[in-house]
Amino acid sequence: MKKLVIALTVLLVSASVFAASFKNNTYQKLANEYTKKAVAAMDAGEYDLSIEYSKKAEENAALSKAYIEMMTAKTTADNAINLAKNQIKYAESIEADRNFPMAYTAAKENLENAEKAYGSEDYMKAVEYAKASVNSLDGIRSITPLPEWYIVRPWAETKDCYWNISARPYVYNNPLLWENLYQANKQNMPKPEDPNLIHPGMKMKIPSITGEYRKGTYDPKKEYEPYSN
Repeated sequence: MKKLVIALTVLLVSASVFAASFKNNTYQKLANEYTKKAVAAMDAGEYDLSIEYSKKAEENAALSKAYIEMMTAKTTADNAINLAKNQIKYAESIEADRNFPMAYTAAKENLENAEKAYGSEDYMKAVEYAKASVNSLDGIRSITPLPEWYIVRPWAETKDCYWNISARPYVYNNPLLWENLYQANKQNMPKPEDPNLIHPGMKMKIPSITGEYRKGTYDPKKEYEPYSN
């Protein structure tokens, strides 16, 4: 959250910096020139001409103000959208699209809306959507995927059997789901009809049963979040 606040603060600071740089635009230059001419005409006693120049100075000053506001909003939108894109890339790098699908989908949808608003030159709305995209990913984090495989260990060490393995948090967190393991692995057993005859060294498949993402072989050195359905 702290990084997000810093990033959004940078956007605001950048906008103020660009606003200053946009002041040196053609409209403002014309406004300055017409102001000088108005003063010179006034000093020369050419009052009607001075009024005419003054009006042109005001017109160009107004155009300059509108230009600065538009360019500042556009730049802020550019930065906000780029920040959202970078956050989504980071999310993809830690597989948040798999581990946090709702947050990831919301971020993508908000970014798409931001780009549509930007294309319509509604820069304020584009910034709102881009910020919403970033905020959607605020709670994501790197997660070790649940294992897809398990190497059976000796009974004396771990009491490995389908029932006990199924009960482990990184498998199904429920011994009653053991048949999912059995059905996925019985073809590799010496007696497929007997679920009790698993042997040490057997590479056991842990099938996904609720669409959960699984990858790699179980490693006791890694920390896994408990499976939940």
